Amino acid sequence: MSGCRELTVELGERSYPIYIGEGLLDEAGRLFEKHGISKKSPLLVITDANVAERHLNHLESVLTASGFMHASVVIPAGESSKSLEQLEKLVGAALERGLDRKSAVVALGGGVVGDLAGFVAASYMRGIKFVQVPTTILAHDSSVGGKVAVNHPLAKNIIGAFHQPELVLYDLKTLQTLPDREVKAGLSEVVKHGLIWDAEFVAWCDEHADQLLALDAEALGYALYKGCSVKAAVVSKDERENDLRAILNLGHTIGHALEAVAGYGELLHGEAISIGMVGSALVAVRLGAPEEIYHVTKRVLSSVGLPVRLPIHLDTDEIMRAMMHDKKFLEGSITFIVPTAVGKVEINKSVSTSLIREIVEQLKQEAV
Repeated sequence: MSGCRELTVELGERSYPIYIGEGLLDEAGRLFEKHGISKKSPLLVITDANVAERHLNHLESVLTASGFMHASVVIPAGESSKSLEQLEKLVGAALERGLDRKSAVVALGGGVVGDLAGFVAASYMRGIKFVQVPTTILAHDSSVGGKVAVNHPLAKNIIGAFHQPELVLYDLKTLQTLPDREVKAGLSEVVKHGLIWDAEFVAWCDEHADQLLALDAEALGYALYKGCSVKAAVVSKDERENDLRAILNLGHTIGHALEAVAGYGELLHGEAISIGMVGSALVAVRLGAPEEIYHVTKRVLSSVGLPVRLPIHLDTDEIMRAMMHDKKFLEGSITFIVPTAVGKVEINKSVSTSLIREIVEQLKQEAV
């Protein structure tokens, strides 16, 4: 383990650490024990088919050598696994493996695995411990903060809970096997953390785009540390999204609707959120904010290889209907996160659906 960075999500008695560094899977047993994961009750490792092939044996061997009882379940890769059907299968697997109230669920994978495994932990016996072991760049966001969920065909993450992990263990070596498209999609949430909180970090991402895309360990470690720092700071102040935490949804109102309409497959989450953030910047400009917000947002997202326009074949009416099912639709209006400057946003509860429709249409134009 070299160059390990450590953060803490400050939630009183439920505070937990985030470890970021190379070779951390080798330290899993020691860190699990340090943070109260029981060796007397079985663990359930949940991963997907892609991650299992690359990293499951490594983690299993470390846990065995450290004296942990454990079993593993491999789910199909992809957003479609965030379903009630998979939840039922995994709860069944937990029962069959003898998990008890002192057991823990270990999420080894990206955002899909983390959200699903976390919801298994939140619902099994009304809540047991779990550990996040993210293996994608995108999961630097989803693994922190305790939002766990499955999807409904009409809406993403609509069936879920707040359930914080005991620790987040982020081994940068696992990112070296990511496909290029997933690397780019993951950087969407990295850039988002800058756009909502830190203009200097946005500029840094723009300047270091090539190193990030090449998975340079130092650049990537720094970027993930900065992104996790923003997420941890926001969650520490507003765990259950009563107010401030909503700013983390920049780009997600449009983005989640695009994912739902495209069928959770055509667009990766980070790609949809990238388009959504450009849409948010366009909303901001229409509401009187400086045009610089739009130009900087589009430039930095393009610099890390992300889409900045909406696939023209996606139906606007369907996109608008999907937004009505979003958790951010409340009392007849959509809560929209709108930039006020690069690195600053506001929560706007009065953005009209007619304006959003116009922006969706504008996002389909090649010249955007």
